[in-house]
Amino acid sequence: MLGKRPWKMAVGVAAIALLAAGCSSGSSDDTEALPNSVVIGVGEPEHLLPTDTTEANGSEVLASLYYPLVKFDSKNEPQLVAAESITPDKTNKTWTIKLKPDFTFSNGEPVTADNYISAWNYGAYGPNGQLAGYYFARIQGYAAMQPVDPDGDGPEKAKAPTATKLSGLQKVNDLTFKVVLSEPFAGWEAVMGYDCFYPLPKAAFSSPGVIAKGFEDAPIGNGPFKMKGKWEHDQQIQVEKVADFKGQVPKVDAITWRIYQDLGAEYADLVAGNVDVQTQIPVENLSAASADLGTRFQKSPNSLFQFIGFPLKDPQFKDPRVRRAISMALNRQEMTDQLSLGSQSPATSFVSPVVDGYRPDSCGENCLYNPTKAKQLYQQANGPRTITVTYNTDGGYKPWIDAMCNQIKASLGINCVGHAEAKLPDVLKKVEAGESVGLIRLAWVMDYPLMEDYLTPLYSTGGSSNYYGYSNSSFDSLIKEGSEAKTPAGAVKKWQEAEDILAEDMPVIPLRFGENVFGYSEKVTNVTVDLFQKVDIYNIEVAD
Repeated sequence: MLGKRPWKMAVGVAAIALLAAGCSSGSSDDTEALPNSVVIGVGEPEHLLPTDTTEANGSEVLASLYYPLVKFDSKNEPQLVAAESITPDKTNKTWTIKLKPDFTFSNGEPVTADNYISAWNYGAYGPNGQLAGYYFARIQGYAAMQPVDPDGDGPEKAKAPTATKLSGLQKVNDLTFKVVLSEPFAGWEAVMGYDCFYPLPKAAFSSPGVIAKGFEDAPIGNGPFKMKGKWEHDQQIQVEKVADFKGQVPKVDAITWRIYQDLGAEYADLVAGNVDVQTQIPVENLSAASADLGTRFQKSPNSLFQFIGFPLKDPQFKDPRVRRAISMALNRQEMTDQLSLGSQSPATSFVSPVVDGYRPDSCGENCLYNPTKAKQLYQQANGPRTITVTYNTDGGYKPWIDAMCNQIKASLGINCVGHAEAKLPDVLKKVEAGESVGLIRLAWVMDYPLMEDYLTPLYSTGGSSNYYGYSNSSFDSLIKEGSEAKTPAGAVKKWQEAEDILAEDMPVIPLRFGENVFGYSEKVTNVTVDLFQKVDIYNIEVAD
């Protein structure tokens, strides 16, 4: 998913990671009213509807309100959570999901197979425009739920879908349903660990297929916490423990997700004890963090991949030589050494080292610093004389953008300027509206631990987070062949071949792989941040 701040990107992104002083107007008085509570910093989510959430800030909040079918262990293997069993047939095409009994939503509604089926149908129905709708594309009947534009005249002239429900979702009984895929996919169980596969209660809908007005500001989930009041945009989101929750019970009774637009202000609050966990300490505070926090300054692996996307519909960037040249103009090692103080590493591949199938330097010479060849290529391709890079200011990215632009200027002899937007959602809305924003600073935190998750959403034709409009039929075919492979090794082989195409086309510039560099206050203990950049909300506790 898109990461949030400097790490859902996505998109963050790891997403992709998301006031005058930079923090919300919520005060410590707000949280003192919640006993045995903690305050965790996040950026402003783009959405809080599971099928419309593809960035890390919203994902982290949703993780407190919803309980997934599966989660992942230390070896990235899916483990049953809300599901009692998940069973594929011999072909890996039909999957039977049996739910654990006695679970309810926070409003008391029982959780049944219908809640998953109605939520997934809503997400998959094309006219609903759900950002995560693409993740249902493997389910039989998805194509019939999308508008049809046979003449290429644009969405306004497209024909309506011929179906409103996924034919591949079949209810067996109140606690069991089947998922029939269009093609076999051995990794489907892992995919269902993603946010968009949460269930929705009947209360989420004002009528069949229509989300009730205001639901997103006070979502009702099946998880360990429920909303306390409504989403206070750009300020905070408060959740409190659900009584008699049937799953794993958290050790704290409430969480305030305090929303920040400036990581420096969040860090100041962390040091002052006004926020209990900051999942990403900003670059400018890293050198002081050990002295400020002592052992409460921690690092852990994550799945962050930071990159720059090219606006491929812009004629200036159509020639792949232009894209390769800009990539070769960058000294990734120098940037990470100077700006991250060892908290990040240069990315010379398109997938994270944390997933099976990663190959170091799979990008080849196009990700190696070579200013001489870069300038030669750029001049041959008649690249633009000025490049704009758009980024969100709530993620602490300005030093990176400035350093990158300085290297581009020095290597290529052209002008490069950064353009700041307040929040990642602001950037994405402009991109989705077709506005010219130049190159786009993006990032990705995995949705599920498969190599394919770094490829399909970001680069497949019509991919959910393919904000740059990349399309290559050979790439799409290899992704499909990998998904249909009978063994994990066979799948990885095809996906690696697809990655090789990216290394040739360079639709994006790989920049950095990240790790969690986080801190916490003296008030809390047992604080960990996982590969998805999420705080473990089940084991964090208030110190004695």
